[in-house]
Amino acid sequence: MNWGLHDALQAMGPQAGHIVDLWRIFLVLCTLVFAAILAALLLALKRAPRVRTGAPPDLSTVNVPEPGPRRSVVTAVTASILLLLVLLAASVFTDRALARLPLQDAVNIEVVAHQWWWTVRYVNGPVTETFETANEIHVPVGRPVVIKLSSEDVIHSLWVPSLAGKRDLVPGRTATMAFQADQPGLYRGQCAEFCGYQHAFMAFEVHAQPQAEYDAWRQQQLAPAAEPADMNAQRGKQLFQSVSCALCHSIQGTLAQGRHAPDLTHLAGRRTLAAGTLPNTPASLASWIADPQKLKPGVNMPATPLSGEDLGAIVAYLGTLK
Repeated sequence: MNWGLHDALQAMGPQAGHIVDLWRIFLVLCTLVFAAILAALLLALKRAPRVRTGAPPDLSTVNVPEPGPRRSVVTAVTASILLLLVLLAASVFTDRALARLPLQDAVNIEVVAHQWWWTVRYVNGPVTETFETANEIHVPVGRPVVIKLSSEDVIHSLWVPSLAGKRDLVPGRTATMAFQADQPGLYRGQCAEFCGYQHAFMAFEVHAQPQAEYDAWRQQQLAPAAEPADMNAQRGKQLFQSVSCALCHSIQGTLAQGRHAPDLTHLAGRRTLAAGTLPNTPASLASWIADPQKLKPGVNMPATPLSGEDLGAIVAYLGTLK
């Protein structure tokens, strides 16, 4: 499946644009320095005297001043210092540019990192309009987004290369990052700090949507889970609330109010399962419920022993949560 744009050199927002500009400055200057070093090396090899094996050493120039090489070394050191100052200045100006993103009318989001998934909580407006999702961040195009970051266990790092730089999530601390998506699209994010066995499968997606589309999605998320109309799905709901699923997961509008795993109120509307590990299809969902350790070893979710009929009923119910 298409996992979305994940390219640090394709900036789709002002923050990523500043970082790309800084990268280009570093690339050009470092390439020029590397080329100059290679040219100096080749020139030195060309001018080096050739002697035959067994020839006596020539010590006549040991104590003779060499103004030419001295000037070359002084020039190279001076140029290196100046270039390092240029790179330092570019880094400082980029850092200031990143901090100047206007934050009026910003969307406020809280992201909590876990091994190995993400809680995404939308906190704009009153408490009654606060809602929670997992592993997907929806943002309106053209509006700044301010994310408050924290971690439940170890150090993680949130990175959406097409929109912003990396920011660490350290246990016991909170951090913030701001970005803006200038174009609609799907952007892939990733934990960029090794955080354990399944670090590579701790991804997420940023959905940048036009304002009207974002508002419609937000209203949908505020609604509780719809009551299933199908008899099999109704049975699946009862099973879900009676087995261990409800101890960890929450589904708004039901008896399932667990707080230790992703909120599933609108699970069927998400593109992936298990933080980008699997596409969100009935077959993948059934495999995940039956034995998550087989697909993502080390996760906290245990296998759920169910008959094929019961498993199908739960999958049918979860498929109604859009």
